[in-house]
Order: sequence, then structure tokens, then C-alpha cells
Amino acid sequence: MPVLESRLSVGELARRAGVATSALRYYEQLGLIAAERTAGGQRRYARAMLRRVAFVRAAQQVGLSLDEVGAVLARLPMDRAPNKADWQAVSPLWVARVDARIAELERLRESLTGCIGCGCLSLRTCRLYNAGDTAATRGPGARWLLGDTPPKPGESTGM
Repeated sequence: MPVLESRLSVGELARRAGVATSALRYYEQLGLIAAERTAGGQRRYARAMLRRVAFVRAAQQVGLSLDEVGAVLARLPMDRAPNKADWQAVSPLWVARVDARIAELERLRESLTGCIGCGCLSLRTCRLYNAGDTAATRGPGARWLLGDTPPKPGESTGM
């Protein structure tokens, strides 16, 4: 059986990996996966790409960006499925990032019932903790959820 015939079409890879064909084309454009082309220009993927797509999806589920995924996948072999030694070499690269994500989610869980999104974490005391939207002076996003400490009611923000 010729090599390209043993490879997966874009539709087969999409079905087996549980992603849209457009996602696969995008992953290929970013260099996360690679395809060979048939004489007619159709994409054919090595079966090792299934593992790479699974890795991309798992990383996205824990909040990692495609840039972060790409940096790690660039260290792994493209021509074969990564083995245990390959994974052990790259996994420490994300430990700090995953730990930071866990801490962020724990902060969110602790304040989830009162947060309305501005970062002050309370519908009732919003006007006290975030009077005049002082949280905005600290940067974009929900500042208190991101780890900034809100002032105590009546305390100046010092900004």
C-alpha cells in the first residue's frame, strides 16, 4: 500500500479527532500539524497527527493559547507520534503556566457568587470598592479576580 494511501484524509482526521476540518487547516497553517499532498492536492495526514491534535485540544481546555501549544509542539517530532521521553522533555515547560491557571480558577471559584465582571467582586459593595471605576486604572480585565487587592471600603486606592 503506498504511503499516502495509509494516511488520513482531512475529513477522517477531523472525524477521529473530534474537530472541524477548518480547525485542522488552521492548525496546519500555524505549524501545529503537517500534511502531505496527493497528486491532486488533497491533504493526507500521518496517524501521528491524531496525537498532536489531541494534545492541542487538551491544552486549550486548560486555557493555554495556541502560541503556547505551538512553542511546545515545535520541540516534538513532526514525523512520528511523540513517545514518553519526548513528552517528559516538554511537560515541565507548562507546569508554571498550569499552576497559574489553577490559582486563577481558584480565585474565581472563591468569588464567583458576588462578581459582576468589573473586578470588584460584589454587587452590594461595588460602589465602595470600585467607586468611579478605580479598578480600571490598574489595567484591563477583572482586576480583583486577576489578583489585585481591592481597597477596603472608604480606603483610598492611592492612584
